[in-house]
Amino acid sequence: MSANFWTSSHYKHLLDQEDVDTVNIHDKEKGVTLEDFKLIKMHMANYILRLAQQVKVRQRVVATAVTYMRRVYTKKSMAEYDPRLVAPTCLYLASKAEESTVQARLLVFYIKKLYTDDRYRYEIKDILEMEMKILEALDYYLVVFHPYRSLSQFLQDANLNDLSMTQLTWGIINDTYKMDLILVHPPHLIALACIYIASVFREKDTTAWFEELRVDMNVVKNISMEILDFYESNRVFTEDRINAALQKLALRP
Repeated sequence: MSANFWTSSHYKHLLDQEDVDTVNIHDKEKGVTLEDFKLIKMHMANYILRLAQQVKVRQRVVATAVTYMRRVYTKKSMAEYDPRLVAPTCLYLASKAEESTVQARLLVFYIKKLYTDDRYRYEIKDILEMEMKILEALDYYLVVFHPYRSLSQFLQDANLNDLSMTQLTWGIINDTYKMDLILVHPPHLIALACIYIASVFREKDTTAWFEELRVDMNVVKNISMEILDFYESNRVFTEDRINAALQKLALRP
């Protein structure tokens, strides 16, 4: 894996927000709106997390799986690539990429345990077939850099690495994977935005520290606002709303 983000495939494949927010033409034909698109991806990020908790993999594997899932839908339609199959397949692929391999049969076992809805119930062969399609959609670029490493270094440097700040910032970073930030922004800027939010919430004065970093604070603050806007809008996301969005795809009988 590339040790340097700036020379990595991850950096080279960062996208503009408008590219990430483009609904595929095949999904538009089914009536999928941008809001539906975001809702389904958020729901599938939650699905990956639930499944990962069952098979007991590290948070990094979850983050990589969600990143793969989000990258896939910048190129492929949900009508073609059923999110209910793409999500567990991305977890399967990420577990291998992050050297924490989970057997496909174990994923299938827990999918059936978690969901009674037949539309979620895929078999081992389905996951293995979708894995090849996802690899092609990703152009076989599997390296993902996450904000967690930068976070630990930044908190220590700012003398903010107490348990309260560490847990809060880590939790905020976890929540950023319910959004598309990892496809648009370098991970160290996402980490800084999470520290910025947490320091305001915990009433820590980090002004001088941020000035010493010489980063573009407008970018950090803009990412922070995106995260806070997500928290605000997340309150109105209901299960019915998510189901209605998925229903538009009508992928399986």
